[in-house]
Parts: sequence; structure tokens; C-alpha cells
Amino acid sequence: MLKNTYMKQVIYCLLVFFTSLSFSQNQAQVLNDSALKVYKKDHQKAMLILEEGLTFAERNNDNKEKGRLKNSMGIVYRDLGEFEKSKSLSLESLKYTNDSIINASAYNNIGVVNRSLGLYDEAVEYLIKALEIYDVKNMLKESATTNNNIGIVYSFNNLYEKAIEYHLKAKLDFEKLDDKKGISEVYNNIAIIYANEGDLKKALEYFQYSLEIEENLEDKKGIAESANNVGAVYYYMSQIDSALVYFEKSAQLEKEIGNYAGLGASYNNMAQVLLENNRLSQAKMYIDSAYATAKEYKVATDIEMALENYSTYYQANNEPQKALEYYKNFTAFKDSIHNQSTKSKIAELEIEYQTEKKEKEILAQRADLAEKELNLNRKNTQVIGLIILTVLLTILGYLFYSQQKLKNKQLQREGELKEALVKIETQNRLQEQRLRISRDLHDNIGAQLTFIISSLDNLKYGFDLPKKLNDKLNAIGNFTTSTIYELRDTIWAMNKSEITLEDLQTRISNFIDKAHLASEGISFQFIKNENVDSNLKFSSVKGMNIYRIIQEAVNNALKYASANKIEVKVENEDDELQVEITDNGKGFNEQEVELGNGLSNMKKRALEIGARFHLSSKKGEGTTITIDHIANS
Repeated sequence: MLKNTYMKQVIYCLLVFFTSLSFSQNQAQVLNDSALKVYKKDHQKAMLILEEGLTFAERNNDNKEKGRLKNSMGIVYRDLGEFEKSKSLSLESLKYTNDSIINASAYNNIGVVNRSLGLYDEAVEYLIKALEIYDVKNMLKESATTNNNIGIVYSFNNLYEKAIEYHLKAKLDFEKLDDKKGISEVYNNIAIIYANEGDLKKALEYFQYSLEIEENLEDKKGIAESANNVGAVYYYMSQIDSALVYFEKSAQLEKEIGNYAGLGASYNNMAQVLLENNRLSQAKMYIDSAYATAKEYKVATDIEMALENYSTYYQANNEPQKALEYYKNFTAFKDSIHNQSTKSKIAELEIEYQTEKKEKEILAQRADLAEKELNLNRKNTQVIGLIILTVLLTILGYLFYSQQKLKNKQLQREGELKEALVKIETQNRLQEQRLRISRDLHDNIGAQLTFIISSLDNLKYGFDLPKKLNDKLNAIGNFTTSTIYELRDTIWAMNKSEITLEDLQTRISNFIDKAHLASEGISFQFIKNENVDSNLKFSSVKGMNIYRIIQEAVNNALKYASANKIEVKVENEDDELQVEITDNGKGFNEQEVELGNGLSNMKKRALEIGARFHLSSKKGEGTTITIDHIANS
């Protein structure tokens, strides 16, 4: 009887233990799930819930739930932009548990963080690991999210066909689940593709649709990102006021969710947009906001950028003294971050000060010696003393005057040098922006146009299309190909601060070679007179306009003139360049024919570069287009 009672007590204790353990596991998981439901709206609340869950798990030494909660913390920190901390927490979670679903979530988070850190190979590696687990477990939503993340990584690496493949997989799964957040993210990525293709209207439509979904979901982080995207499209459409409305909305939301590191940067970016468009008073307001925010939260890079923006603002506002003052503050702050530069400057100033001090001491000593000599000689002869004193005073005055004049010249040169440095810095920033834009054009828009051509070819060869539709697709393909060539020409010009005549000749020759391949039986010739200097230099804008005029003239000769001989001649005329494009085509009567957009564009381009445009054509005698008075620049 006693034995049975003892056994009942043991069984009762075991039941209590396992019930308690089950309760702690369920409670920790419930808290974890609750945090993940609210973290997009309230990061701080989510972290408090996760910390409470971690306390439960640690109290009961529950490693599985520790791993789950650590990874969830990593997801929240990733959403706040603290990528290194996020990655560390997800890697730590893998040490606690072998649960495949928790590990898949950790792999996905590490992959997304690696993408943000620019570690693309590692990003794909971890995301594929996550996808394999989700596919085996038939977890549709998680698979869709991971596919979308993989697509973004491929987009960052300009592998657009692979990116589209994964985005479309994600879209199908999200639509099956009616997952609005997922659909929003996919449409956001599609909008980016449209933007890269140059279809800003379509991109704006998709970004606005994504924004509408995020607003319905009340996801502040998502609203901020979508609003920023809408603002960017308006900016590229030159609708600056609309762009600023959305940029301001995005910045306000970043402030509400506590992303202060990004807030100062957002204000600085808005200021730069306004400075580029010469809206100086508005730019000043955003620079002030950026500077105040950066100082309050001690974000050094944003302080540095704000000081630089102040310098640019005052330079544009014709206040060179203030521009120089802020440029000094900018360089001083920059040097203070890099101690060595500051110490070097202080050492230079100290040497300069000591040198000046010694020079003054030497002058004072000379004056004392002269005075003593004068007193000694005064007793002998007053006349000699007066002469000596006069000579010494003259010499000292001359030395002082010369030294002062030299110092004034030196100060003037230093001022001119600093003003020149401000201008050079501004030019360098503009060149960097041009290079960044040209890289974006090449990496994004160029690749997307190529993808369009490839997709059209797949449609033509994959389906038996009606002739009308097939012709339409061919026309779209040809237009897209032409756009790629024009894009490459534009990028070529943007990447150069100046274009030599030799650069221009090479580009024109390449274009003529391509035209020759496309038009058999036509003789092309490029002639440059010996008196034309190949080292003539033009600005990138002027060089590009000259090239576009020649390109348009040759294209017109190919398309409309039925010419079998086209000649491009470059020569000097009164120390100015003259370009002549001649064909032996059918010609036309200038009085009878209405000029199209092509000729109008050529006239406008010639006007932009200060050149004269002349067209001469007669029926049966061909056409000659001349642009002259092209000044070297």
C-alpha cells in the first residue's frame, strides 16, 4: 500500500513537471508569435515581448525556444537597419536548436542581412538553404518570401532574368494565399523594374499601388519605403514638389519608428534635390533639419554632409564668404574624425606662428642695436647720427612694407585657392553624381531593356502569333534595341567630363560600321581634313549633340533618301569646326515637304551648342546637312 502511494506521488510530480514544461514552451512561443505580429508597427513593444519570452525560455532551460526568440530579435533589428546585430542574433539562434523551421527562418534572415551588407554570394547561399526547407515542409508563404528575397539579390547583381524568375514564383504563391503584404513587396519590385526601363508612369502606378496596400496594412516601415519610392519617381519625372511631399512623409515615418540614423540622411538628400533645382530657400530649411537631427543623435556622417550642403548652398546663393566659412567647418569636422589630418594642420600652423614670432624678435633686436649705435654716435656728430637714423628707418620701413605686401599677396592667394577648392569639390560631387547615374542607367535600365528584347524573342518563337502581332513585336524589339544604343551613347558621354574630336571620330566610325552592316550596298565614308586637330576638346554635352546630329542625318539618309553613298566630312573653317553630312539620295523640295521631328531636333541641338545649322536638298540631287561655327570648348 505504501509502495502504491509512493508511485502515485512520483507520477503526479512527473505530470506536474511535464505540464509546467509544456506551459513554458507554449508561453514562450505565444509571446514570440505576438511580437512578430506587432513589430512592423511598434518595434519597441515587439522587443519587450521577445525579452519576456526569452526570460521564460531561460528559466526553463528551453534551448529550442531560446533559438526561436533570438532569431525573432534578429528579424526586428534587421527591420531597424541594425544589420550586424541582426546577423549575430540569427547565427546565435542556430547554436541553440536543430528545429528545421526555426533554422529556415534564421537562414532567411541571415541571407537578407548579407544582401544589405553587400555579401551577395553568402546571401544566396543562406536563402537557398531556407527555401529548401520551406519547399519540403510545403510552407507556401515562407517559400514565396524567400523566392522574393532571392530575386532581389539577383537584381543587385544585374542578373535580371533570374531575378524575374524568382519574383514571378513569389507572386503566384502570394496570390494563392491572398497575402497583401507579400503582393505589395512583389509589386514594389516590379515597379523598380519599370523605373529601370524608363517607364516612369508605369513605375509610379505600381509604387502607388504598393503604397496603398501598405497604408491599409498600417505598416509604418512599409509606408516609409513605398513613399520614398513614389517620391523618387516624381523626382525623376522632374515633379519636384510632389517628390518632396512623399520624401517628407517617408522621413516623418522614419522619425516615428525611431530610425534616426536614416532621418538626417533623408533631410540631407531632400536638400540636395532642391539645391540641384536651384530652390535655395527650401533647401536651406532641410539642411537646417538635417544638421539639427544629426547633432542631436550624434550621427557624424550626416553632420559632415550637412556642413558640405551648407557650403554648396551659400556658394549657389552668391555668398562666397559664408560658403568658405562652412567649407572650413566641413573640412575641420572631417579632419576631426580623422585625427591625423587635424594634427598635421595644427603642426603646420604652429610652425607658421613660431616663424612669424622669430621674425618679429629679429626685427626688434635690430631696432635696439640701431638705437644703441645712434646714441653712441650722437655725441660725436649729430649730422652723421641723423643720416644713419634716416637710413635705418628707411630700410626698416621698406622691409616692413615689403613683408606686409608679401603677406597680403599670400593671404589673397590662399583665399583664391580655397575658393577654387570649393569649386573643385562641387564639380567633383557633380561628376560623382553623373557617374552614379550612368552606372544605374547601365546596370539597371540597360539590362532591363535587354531582358525585354529576350522576352519578345521568346514570345515570337514560343507561340504561333498572328502576323500583325508578330510585326508589332518586331517593331517593339527594334525600338528597344535602338533605345539601348542611345542609352549606351548617353552613358558614354556622361562618363566623360570632356570629349575630344578623336573620341567623337571613333564613336561616329563605330556607328557608321553598324549602319554599314545593316544596309548592304551603301558606301559610307568619314573624312577628316589634315588641318583638323584630333585633340580638339568639347564638353560632354556639346560632343554628344554633335554626335546625335550626325547620327540623325545618317539615319534619315538610310530610311528616306534611298541613297547608296553617304559621306561625313570634318574640317576647319576660321579656327572653328565644320561638319558636313552628304548623301546622293533622291532629295526633296524644301518648300513642298513638311520637316519632321528629326530635322527639328537637329536644329535644336545645333542651337544648344551655339552652332549654325544649314540644310540643302533638291529632288534627284541628294541632301547636304552642315553644322558650322562649332567652337572648341
